[in-house]
Amino acid sequence: MDERYVEALKAIADPNRLRLFWLLVQIDERICVAEAMDVLGQTHYNVSRNLKILQRAGLVTAQKEGKWVFYTLISERLPFHAKLLEAVQSIPAQEFADEIKKCRLRLSLRQNNECVLGPDSQEWSLISAKSE
Repeated sequence: MDERYVEALKAIADPNRLRLFWLLVQIDERICVAEAMDVLGQTHYNVSRNLKILQRAGLVTAQKEGKWVFYTLISERLPFHAKLLEAVQSIPAQEFADEIKKCRLRLSLRQNNECVLGPDSQEWSLISAKSE
């Protein structure tokens, strides 16, 4: 059996990686570690490690721009990946409503579609507190 299939399934079997992958699927935009940290409320180590696992599994790609590394869904998909993506897309949005709300809010803080705030910034704290 091709290890790519096993690695992809193992990658999304973890609840935190599934949340991260689902978020990338739903927003269909690139996201950097700092943004994902604020949205998911996880540490830099955990978000970065989980994104790297998703990348090694062939589910996301990384692109470095300045001090930020942006992650996006892979664009070229094997039929297996397309079905996996369909399965993740079928998870009801209400399961991750808080993450989507926070993500849209966090992405609205970008300037020229670029992340300009690090994680746990004062601006993020103020805007996210108002939205609760």
